[in-house]
Amino acid sequence: MSNHLFVLAVALVALALTAVTVFNARSRRVTDPLGLPGRGQSLSEVAFLAGGPARVVDTALVRMEREGRLVVSRARRVTVTDDRTADPVERVLVTAAGGRAGRDLSVLRASVTGSPEVQKTGDGLAARGLLRNPAALRAAWRARRLLVLALAAAVAFGAVDTLRWLGEPDRYNVFPPFLGYALLVLFTVVSLVVTRPRRSRITPAGLRQLQLVRGSTPWRPREVAAEHAELVGAFALDGAAALRDPEHRALREALTGPYSSTVTITLGKRSGRSGRDSGSSGGWDSAAGAGAGAGAGAWCGSSGSSCGASGHSGGHSGGHSGGHSCGGSSHSCGGGGHSCGGGSSCGGGGCGGGS
Repeated sequence: MSNHLFVLAVALVALALTAVTVFNARSRRVTDPLGLPGRGQSLSEVAFLAGGPARVVDTALVRMEREGRLVVSRARRVTVTDDRTADPVERVLVTAAGGRAGRDLSVLRASVTGSPEVQKTGDGLAARGLLRNPAALRAAWRARRLLVLALAAAVAFGAVDTLRWLGEPDRYNVFPPFLGYALLVLFTVVSLVVTRPRRSRITPAGLRQLQLVRGSTPWRPREVAAEHAELVGAFALDGAAALRDPEHRALREALTGPYSSTVTITLGKRSGRSGRDSGSSGGWDSAAGAGAGAGAGAWCGSSGSSCGASGHSGGHSGGHSGGHSCGGSSHSCGGGGHSCGGGSSCGGGGCGGGS
């Protein structure tokens, strides 16, 4: 066996495994451990935890509509009738709506969802350990590729050494090189399985927090007027499925078009579900591939700049299509080449959280 090739293979695997371990640890780091806020959590944070960035925007829309500050027509056009705002998300929404002229709901959602005001809500939840930061998960999955490359190198080196060994006349007096490489390959494969990053964007603590908010009685967020608190709170948790009354039919129909936020975290499970009438086909918590469920919008894991939101259109099987992305002008998730439409988005491993 050529010792130098085997030593090189071991060194490559060791370096790659070290990188994987470091980045996995960073993806699990909690920078602001404050415990669970329970039912005192803010409306925007609950909406983000239960349904992602798009739920935050839709909850703000529902609250403002219930309080008579905007109108959502059956044609899915949003018109602001009172520009008073209660939080930064509402301020961005009012500005993006274009005053009295109004704006198409899909375009408005895409614009506000990618704004820093919405994105930093998710960043704060990640800092408290309730969500996994998609930027950290992207880095963990990129590091994992190094281990795959090291595995491929070990296989190649093993093949070269084995062929050399077979060509030696006294090969039976020499230790077969493929045995050492086989052990190294087996160790690397096991390491790939053991060090696989989590696919779920919501942590066990986040699931527990949602359970606390739901409780045994309807949740009424403190910042919402008493007469609308129960409905707005239910919408933050369950999306358009909370709009059951006939008087809410028009609003429900407007919100359950393409890129709706009816996706809801199912407690006790690591996957989402969508309402029957939702335009979405997957849960926002699912982090496979790029991982944002179609209806969740994009969370890029950085509130320093907007995620980009242009060219949004409906008609996609995932509910969210067009050019909405996490990479600004490059229309990609942090430069990784994964767009945010349909099967790819900005919350998973390719784009922030899972695969």
